[in-house]
Amino acid sequence: MLPALLVAVAAYADARGSHRIAFDALLVALPCACVAGLAAFARFLDARADPVVAFQALGWAIVVLLVTVSCAVRSSAYDGLPPIAITAVFACLAVFALQLTVVVAPLVRRLVLLRLAKP
Repeated sequence: MLPALLVAVAAYADARGSHRIAFDALLVALPCACVAGLAAFARFLDARADPVVAFQALGWAIVVLLVTVSCAVRSSAYDGLPPIAITAVFACLAVFALQLTVVVAPLVRRLVLLRLAKP
């Protein structure tokens, strides 16, 4: 949750033109995303047959990669902000949205089936 919140703060700061605040938020999000990625990978090693767990671990790996790319590009930017930095932030938000959808979809399906089963 914390990495997603920090990436969202970075996207908001970029939209407002505060690129330094966005860079700082991404620097804080990077170790948090690494820890979340390692935890997701540990869950994957425990339950290799579950595709949802595998997708979560893959998603966190992509998030770590994208946050690292965005931080690296921002740190070496001299004038303005390169478009790849903003693209990486919004790609992270898209990965978080996909992860949320994969987790929530079975719960919504159960809720719908529960409502249909009641007379």
